[in-house]
Amino acid sequence: MDFSGRSGEMVVFASVAEEGSLSAAARALGLTPSAVSRIIARTERRLGTRLLLRTTRAITFTAEGEAYLRGARRILADMAEVEEAIADQGVPKGRLRVSAALGHGRLAIVPLVTAFSARYPNITVDLTLGDEVVDILGGQADVAVRFGHLPDSPLTARRIGDTGQVVVASPDYLQRHGTPQQPEELLQHNCLRFNFRRAEPNWPFIRDDQAFSLKVCGNIECSSGEALAQFARVGAGIARIGEFSVAEDLQRGDLVPLLEAFNPGDREPIHAVFVGGSAMPARVRLFVDFLLENHRM
Repeated sequence: MDFSGRSGEMVVFASVAEEGSLSAAARALGLTPSAVSRIIARTERRLGTRLLLRTTRAITFTAEGEAYLRGARRILADMAEVEEAIADQGVPKGRLRVSAALGHGRLAIVPLVTAFSARYPNITVDLTLGDEVVDILGGQADVAVRFGHLPDSPLTARRIGDTGQVVVASPDYLQRHGTPQQPEELLQHNCLRFNFRRAEPNWPFIRDDQAFSLKVCGNIECSSGEALAQFARVGAGIARIGEFSVAEDLQRGDLVPLLEAFNPGDREPIHAVFVGGSAMPARVRLFVDFLLENHRM
């Protein structure tokens, strides 16, 4: 590949970010480390600003470097999409990067990806499961499946389902600490909570058609619903969690639902989030449409 043009510079810069060092990027691109360093320096001279800060141990990006990286990833993805569409005469193909939460991804998205791949064998689905919020505009994913109400952003969101919440504990925990009969009794229990910023600090309930909430507390917090379910399963405390995360546990009796008479019946929306618009790749549109058609939750 010719790295003398701007697109070549973007490829080199994106490779440095992906590989984590100049030498690793050089190996991936079939260049020498000095050649990669010269290309980065040439890009910085042309832009008139520093993009990378290099030490003997690590490479970090300046604010300008982060902005350039986001733009470079998007432009390179668009170029690849155009070339693939021409080469394949409209047959959808290419790499589709999907991000989903660990528990929901394992239970709901993995089966859907399997069915989607069988229908569109020329599309390579690159699925990442984790509870971190990826930067879609920065090119870290093409589609992300996210829970809860979304903040305003330039991204497009399609609602693919929703899930209810349930308060649960293991029989072992309840035997040791007692079973709460009223929501207020949770204040005397170890309550397992989410630690991410969008999580509600209080647990909602309803009594005599009046909604109220309790500020529960406990000594374990976690970003993963699946991990919270596991903590509850081994008797660490009481959790309020998405029904999908504990459906199998409830069926087996590994977890017990609590305070159902006070469950407010609130639902948490599930969205597919992506960059929309006329330039949206066909594989993204096909996958989002597939989620809308087949997601059951």
